[in-house]
Amino acid sequence: MSELPTPDPERLMDLVRMRMPFGKYEGVTLIDLPQPYLVWFSQKGFPNGRLGEAMALALEVKHNGLEGLVKGLR
Repeated sequence: MSELPTPDPERLMDLVRMRMPFGKYEGVTLIDLPQPYLVWFSQKGFPNGRLGEAMALALEVKHNGLEGLVKGLR
């Protein structure tokens, strides 16, 4: 039986620390971005680097209903 992957705590903290640096939701923490906005980015392409990785993770967290776990990190 394989083990479930353990989430990297730093990546999870990025969701509550990092803010969207541009666009309609500039200044909003990544975990608070609306899911449709993140889905749109996933279709168009997330930004390169750490921001894009964190946005993709935010979408996964929202898609799987795990926002409560991440918001508890605040």
